[in-house]
Amino acid sequence: MLKRTLIALAALAALGVVAFGALAWRAPIAPITPPAASSFAPALVAQGETLAAAGNCATCHTRRDGAPFAGGLAMQTSFGTIYSTNITPDPETGIGAWSEDAFRRALHEGVARDGGHLFPAFPYDHFTKLSDTDVHALYAYLMTRPPVHAPAKASKLPFPLNLRALQAGWKLLFFRPGRFQPSPAHDQQWNRGAYLAEALGHCGACHTPRNALGAEKRNQAYAGAPIDNWTAPPLTAANPSPAPWTTPELLAYLGSGVSPLHGVAAGPMAPVVHAGLAKLPEADLRAVVAYIETVGGGDARAAATAPAVSRALAADRLGLGATYDADARLYTAACASCHYNAGAAPNAARPDLALNSAVSLPDPTNLIRVTLYGVGANEGAPGIVMPGFGAGFSDADVARIAAYLRRTRTSLPPWSNLEQKVAAIRAQGRGE
Repeated sequence: MLKRTLIALAALAALGVVAFGALAWRAPIAPITPPAASSFAPALVAQGETLAAAGNCATCHTRRDGAPFAGGLAMQTSFGTIYSTNITPDPETGIGAWSEDAFRRALHEGVARDGGHLFPAFPYDHFTKLSDTDVHALYAYLMTRPPVHAPAKASKLPFPLNLRALQAGWKLLFFRPGRFQPSPAHDQQWNRGAYLAEALGHCGACHTPRNALGAEKRNQAYAGAPIDNWTAPPLTAANPSPAPWTTPELLAYLGSGVSPLHGVAAGPMAPVVHAGLAKLPEADLRAVVAYIETVGGGDARAAATAPAVSRALAADRLGLGATYDADARLYTAACASCHYNAGAAPNAARPDLALNSAVSLPDPTNLIRVTLYGVGANEGAPGIVMPGFGAGFSDADVARIAAYLRRTRTSLPPWSNLEQKVAAIRAQGRGE
C-alpha cells in the first residue's frame, strides 16, 4: 500500500513538473538582420525618443560611465542583484536580432526573443499597458541607436530564484497582461496622464510597496517604498510634506526638478525628471500632473500651504544664535548659509528643510544620503550644487544634524539609532 502511494505521489509530481513546463514554455522568435536606420521615418524616431525618455529607458539600461542603452546597471533587489541588459541594436549582445514582434512581446508579456522569461525588475507589468503605436515608435528609436557590443552581466540571484522558468509562476500569481483602458469617469487629459504614469513612466514601480515575492501591493498603490537605497515618498495624501503637493508645485517639480515648497529632485528621482518628464511636451506633462494630483488630492488641501510656510520660516530663525546648543552651532556652520530663508516666502534656490519631506518621512534615509553625498550638477536645480559632507563629517556629526532638524523643524517623534543608520548608508556608498 505504501509503495503504491509513493508511486502515485511520484507520478503526480512528475505530472506537475510537465504541466508547469508546458505553462512556462514560450517559443523563440527567429532572429532577423538588424534593419537599416534609414528604414525608420525621422518623425517616428523622434516620437520614440520622447517616449524612451519618459519611460526612463536610458536611466535603467546605462551604467555609470557606460555607453547609452548598453546595460550593465546593477539593480539591488531583496532577492539579489540584477543587471540591466544591452538594448542597443548590436546583433550579438543587444537587440539587433530582435524583430518588432519580439520587442513587443518583451514589453507586453515579459518574454525575451529566445523564449526566456524576463525578471520583473524589467517593469513589463507596466509596459504591458503600452499601445502598439508607442511600442512601434520605441522600437524605431532603439534600432537607430549606435550598436554597442556589451555582453550581459550575470545576475546574482540564489538558486532557484535564478531559474527564469519560475517567473511563469510569478506571472500566474501577479501579472495581468493587457493594454491601458481609459476610465470613463475622467476626462481625456486625466486618462492621458494615467497612461503616461502607469504604463510608460511606471511610477508605481518605485512608489508602491512590494510583497514578499516582489510584486506591487495593488491595494497600497503609490503608498511609498524603498528603492535603490532611497525612500520613494508616498504620492497619496499620506505624503508627510507639510505643504500639500498642489498642481503648481507638481508642475514645477516634475518639469524642472525644483519646487519652491518641496526642494529638488535627487537620487533616483533626478533622472526621472531631468532625463525623462522634462522632455515631454507641455500638454503631456500637464496630463501627468493632472493624474498625480488626483492621487494625492493636493489642490483640495491648498489652504494648508500658507500656515505651513509661515511655520517653516519661523523655524528657520530658531537656534541661529543659540550658542549654548552644540547641534544648532553645527547646523549653523554647515547648513544655514544655504538653507536659511529670510524673506516672505521660501527661495527655490534655498530649499527650506522644514518643508522638505525628507525631514518628515518616518525613515531618515533620504536626508542622510543627501547630507553624506550631496546633490550633483546633473540633479536638483540647474547650476546649483550641494556639496556632500561625508568626507568631513563623522557618522555622529551627520546623526546630530538629522536629529536637530527632526527636533526643530517637525513635531514628529525622533528617529532612533541614527548613528548606526548613517554608518549603514555610508557603507552602501553612493551607488553606480
